[in-house]
Amino acid sequence: MIFSTLEHILTHISFSIVSIVITIHLITLLGNEIIKPYDSSEKGMIATFLCLTGLLITRWIYSGHFPLSDLYESLIFLSWSFSLIHIVPYLKIRKNYLTTITASSTIFTQGFATSGLLTEIHKPTILVPALQSEWLIMHVSMMILSYAALLCGSLLSVALLVITFRNIFYSYKSNNLLQLNHSFSFGEIQYKNERNNIFKKTSFFSAKNYYKAQLIQQLDYWSYRVISLGFIFLTIGILSGAVWANEAWGSYWSWDPKETWAFITWIVFAIYLHTRTNKNLQGANSAIVATLGFLIIWICYFGVNLLGIGLHSYGSFTLTSS
Repeated sequence: MIFSTLEHILTHISFSIVSIVITIHLITLLGNEIIKPYDSSEKGMIATFLCLTGLLITRWIYSGHFPLSDLYESLIFLSWSFSLIHIVPYLKIRKNYLTTITASSTIFTQGFATSGLLTEIHKPTILVPALQSEWLIMHVSMMILSYAALLCGSLLSVALLVITFRNIFYSYKSNNLLQLNHSFSFGEIQYKNERNNIFKKTSFFSAKNYYKAQLIQQLDYWSYRVISLGFIFLTIGILSGAVWANEAWGSYWSWDPKETWAFITWIVFAIYLHTRTNKNLQGANSAIVATLGFLIIWICYFGVNLLGIGLHSYGSFTLTSS
């Protein structure tokens, strides 16, 4: 009873803190010159990480097994992984380009985990025989960490694509306006005035485009770094899962829906890393592959659980009826 109450308290505290962090980021976007609550949001994410760590430890003690046996526990661990990915670069360089993505992902996953849709599996249960193995910690933790890293890196690539295509759109629009101005100039004085305005606008857009180019470069850099880390975790997770499957079911690979989509995920991000070796395919081209990978991860992690079939059916859930 005590552990259950403590788990309930930590869940709500962590969710409340990360909600405040999101609010702080919105305030930062609206009034960055007046208030600079960056440090407060970083401390909030650290507090969220500590609360989620305490929640996982409490559930571990309460249930008697590592808390990765069902969808609810994996979502909590996924939230913890997002907060961990947020903290590591902050502690290293004291600057974090992942804040918005990691904080939003944490509140999304934890919000879904604590929603009424998963109330039937909030209470810990006895592990099924297939999960009563030491490989549980190794395999599932590596897979969830890989999902968190790959999702963060893919979202960075999505942001890169949005900014890139937005720049292309505005460049095309500005070029059309310049041609229109030249076509409808009726006198030398009017033309000179318009030319001066064009030069002013060009210098303004040049400075603006410089900062956008720097932002795109940073997004591309961190996307590659985070996805590379996630790919390593995914590879370890798949290999450890194969060894565990051989011990539990007598076969290294059974083309189970979860295994199949995990393999598809691995292939997609292997293609992404391959495109990074070619300078002509870096940037927007590789970001498109990562964006595709973002959708594939959710199918692998969440979509397969909706089916409730295959050897990994213990990770599925049933929606509660009103």
